[in-house]
Amino acid sequence: MSKFSFEDLTPDLILDAIESVGVYAESGLLALNSYENRVYQFKAEDGLRYVVKFYRPERWSKAQIQEEHDFAYELAEAEVPVVAPIKHNGESLFEHQGYVFVLFPSVGGRQFEVDNLDQLDVMGRLIGRMHQVAKSKAFKHRPTFSCEEYLHTAKVHLQKSNLVPMGISTAFYTILDLVIEQAQAQYKNVQTIRLHGDCHAGNILWAGEALMFVDLDDARQGPAIQDLWMMLSGDRQTQLLQLDTLVNAYEEFCDFDHTQLKLIEPLRAMRIIHYMGWVAKRWSDPAFVRNFSWFAEDKYWEQQILALKEQLAALQEAPLKLLP
Repeated sequence: MSKFSFEDLTPDLILDAIESVGVYAESGLLALNSYENRVYQFKAEDGLRYVVKFYRPERWSKAQIQEEHDFAYELAEAEVPVVAPIKHNGESLFEHQGYVFVLFPSVGGRQFEVDNLDQLDVMGRLIGRMHQVAKSKAFKHRPTFSCEEYLHTAKVHLQKSNLVPMGISTAFYTILDLVIEQAQAQYKNVQTIRLHGDCHAGNILWAGEALMFVDLDDARQGPAIQDLWMMLSGDRQTQLLQLDTLVNAYEEFCDFDHTQLKLIEPLRAMRIIHYMGWVAKRWSDPAFVRNFSWFAEDKYWEQQILALKEQLAALQEAPLKLLP
């Protein structure tokens, strides 16, 4: 388990870091909802609002972070709406007293509605435009979605954490292993492109009349369907309609490999298990103990057993298909 702590990231250090790139805060620092990194919004003396993000050390290398930034610039150059990092003296990645950080313009807007078919239509076109740019080349430094990281390594983090209650540990790991086995069997021969990587409603905003991506922190190589399936919600019939809307709009800008529809449930299983492993891995961070207190409760793990059973059933169903 990592022993790293953000305790040294004091308000004075944050302000000093911001000033080191020629920006001077006028307001106080408003902490934004981020657990992996530390993110703050503020107003500067130039009258503009900014967001500063301090990356969690040892998570990404500088080369991997720079690829995230460069991908954002590629998208912006192609007029794909994205909040790209601010450059200072030609650089976007800065360092101050051991902390690596980045500045963004602060963008306001309303949240994307995943259950709105009209908005899903717009979203499908936006992802299609992003992928048209993304497939032009591959990441060199960023990782690829893999069963090793999202299933097996996540399981190791869970086991090391000792957070799964002893009384239900056998039941939990029995169903977990079955889901891992099924997901790995189905997630193979995958064609990958550069992805947003965490394309859910929280990372998308209506800014004015346009949808906009606001966070590429989890960008990596993976199958195109990864940036589409998290838009789906509700029962199977509802998801079929949503999927049909998304893919038809997507294909206005980018070809879609329909065989990737069979990857939706393995990817969903990978996200469920990776999420548990991620929280377990970060449990030494006081912010996680404070904000994920339910993670240490028996009730949560009992619910996860049920959720994994439902996911195993979903993995055994026929994949979603587009409407005829």
